[in-house]
Amino acid sequence: MTTTAPRVDHAMLSAEPDYPTLWGHPRPLWMLFMAEFWERFAFYGIRWALTLYIVAEFFQGAASGQAAASKTYGAYLALVYASAIFGGYVADRLIGYQRSILAGALIMSAGLFMIMLPSQPLFLAGLATVIVGNGLFKPNISTLVGKIYPAGDPRRDRGFSIFYMGINLGGMVSPLVTHWLASLATGTSPLLNYRMVFAAAGVGMLLSFLWFQLGRRQLQGLGSLPPAPGNGRKTALVVAGALAAILPVYLLLEYVPAATLAWVLLALFCGLAVNLYLAAAKHGSVARQRVIAMLLMFAFNVIFFMFFEQAGSSFNFLAQNIVDRQVFDGFELRVAWFQSLNSGVIVLFAPLVTMVWAALAARQWEPSIPRKFALGLLGNALGFAVLMFALTRLVDSRGLIPFWTLIACYALQTIGELCLSPIGLSMVSKLVPSEKAGLAFGGWFLSTAIGNNFSGLLASDISGETGMTIQSALGGFTFSFWLLAGAAVLLFICAPRISKLMHGVK
Repeated sequence: MTTTAPRVDHAMLSAEPDYPTLWGHPRPLWMLFMAEFWERFAFYGIRWALTLYIVAEFFQGAASGQAAASKTYGAYLALVYASAIFGGYVADRLIGYQRSILAGALIMSAGLFMIMLPSQPLFLAGLATVIVGNGLFKPNISTLVGKIYPAGDPRRDRGFSIFYMGINLGGMVSPLVTHWLASLATGTSPLLNYRMVFAAAGVGMLLSFLWFQLGRRQLQGLGSLPPAPGNGRKTALVVAGALAAILPVYLLLEYVPAATLAWVLLALFCGLAVNLYLAAAKHGSVARQRVIAMLLMFAFNVIFFMFFEQAGSSFNFLAQNIVDRQVFDGFELRVAWFQSLNSGVIVLFAPLVTMVWAALAARQWEPSIPRKFALGLLGNALGFAVLMFALTRLVDSRGLIPFWTLIACYALQTIGELCLSPIGLSMVSKLVPSEKAGLAFGGWFLSTAIGNNFSGLLASDISGETGMTIQSALGGFTFSFWLLAGAAVLLFICAPRISKLMHGVK
């Protein structure tokens, strides 16, 4: 496939204009920051509601629907991230990054409005549409962030951390705003409340489209196609192909078991790994070894997100049924609000973590990329350790655990995420040959997809046939702690060898 597709002129796509700076970074960073803010507003707006809506709408609120809802959620997340591999390919080889982002934003917004419709086939078709649109949007906006910095620019890591704050500002605000909008429909069917959430997410995605469309002049042509008569035709064909792809994605959601989907995603990952390896080999042994190091880090990213993404499934059911959400008399925490914790902690701590890395770098003490990943795995593990303690020692007479334990879990996991996710995005931009940047970012998101699919399988197993119990939650979270802790120790041990493969990339 890669040998026959027409190529985009990468002299245009990868050029590095001399951008004016704003607050020490290229000015387009802040435009990309806000476009991503609105996209994440849409994504997190439905994240807290999806599993709860599936149980309420399609299982009439029965706890036995939790397992199926978790599998659907895991498959949806997996395909959302897996679609990035195709979006990266399309941008790299056909229509460029800017047009991919704009087309993806419009398709996603259509899907978000579709899931409001009270029909399971239309609901799944809406999710499939969101998945396809996300594939065109998500990897390519991250690629542009990497490309606005010159090669070797030490600001790039910090730029990705700032960009990551844009992601999480949207994620923090969205559950609060969408829950407030849902509360406006109090006294009506709870299902109408969820549909208001989906409508707000659709509006957020339209705002992302408008923000990027109005601000993309700042990019000075970076990521756009060089003028040519066939550009409009290429774009039309890509959009038509994206719309045609909705049907097979729908069939995957409807008919392919989550366990089978795992094998499909693994096969995709193997194909991508071979493609990136062969492309890097053409640039010599250094480029080849850097890609090997990147693929190894992708494997640890799978482990991280298998457990981190319990937030939208098993943690949701935990908050709904096993957490005492009463803060004081007359005030109760809402399930949706817990979904803002992850993003809120990132907004608070991302600047601090960025300053810590910068201070350590000034003293030549900054941890290597693999060691930062290991710290991320450890933070994730400690979050589960708090829940293990709560489910063992702090269960009250009503079978509930204190709300602060789930808050502490989210905080620890989020600090772990800050050591891994923004570093991973920056790592990809540094280790891969320029002409494969979009595909490599697709690979990063594909590794996240595999982890998300596994997260749905784990959450389904925790809920079982009758819904989550204290015993099933304790068993699942204990398994999560030990696997994460073991992976962290293994990566600490292997870090020097992996760093050597990176040949000076830090």
